[in-house]
Amino acid sequence: MIGIYGGTFDPIHYGHLRTALEVKDIFGLDEVRLLPCSKPAHRESPATTAEMRFEMLSLAVQNQPGLVVDRRELDREGYSYMIDTLKSIRSEFPNQSLLLFMGTDAFDGLMGWQQWQQLFDYAHIVVITRPNYQQNLSSEFLSSRMVDNRERLMQEKAGSLFFQAVTQLDISATAVRDLIKAGMNPAYLLPDNVIEYIDKNKLYK
Repeated sequence: MIGIYGGTFDPIHYGHLRTALEVKDIFGLDEVRLLPCSKPAHRESPATTAEMRFEMLSLAVQNQPGLVVDRRELDREGYSYMIDTLKSIRSEFPNQSLLLFMGTDAFDGLMGWQQWQQLFDYAHIVVITRPNYQQNLSSEFLSSRMVDNRERLMQEKAGSLFFQAVTQLDISATAVRDLIKAGMNPAYLLPDNVIEYIDKNKLYK
């Protein structure tokens, strides 16, 4: 099984990394592909360039087997639509179960995504939650896709909706950027080599 975890990663921090590592272990994934978004369709543009975010992400996972940086959205022109990304990944892994991970905020806005129902043709969707999260599905389409057993995700290559609680560190990229802008030390919120890169390139000042 292959995990897919997209985001702006501006910058990558331990909240992202802990989630990626935890879902890799929980689901026994061969790898988690982290996809930095080039031009997000549903949020404001990142503060740094696509290449800089790619380089920070690469530094962050360089010593962690099974976490792979995938740059296909950066190499594609125009807005980054997940449906295009999933079609591309599915063409590379035609026989693998694909798990698309997203947080609750992204999931709440899912019905505004480009061709959102077709996402299930290419992958399962796994919503990452805090412990004791109570889901409330207003869509009959989504309710019909929901499963409560991880084994079901292995039996089919795509098509299901699953909710998975993980240890969510209370770190946000916005808070990290604000901290750096204020001249404070972001140590222990993101990897040291990423902090060095930020300092060297005078980012988020």
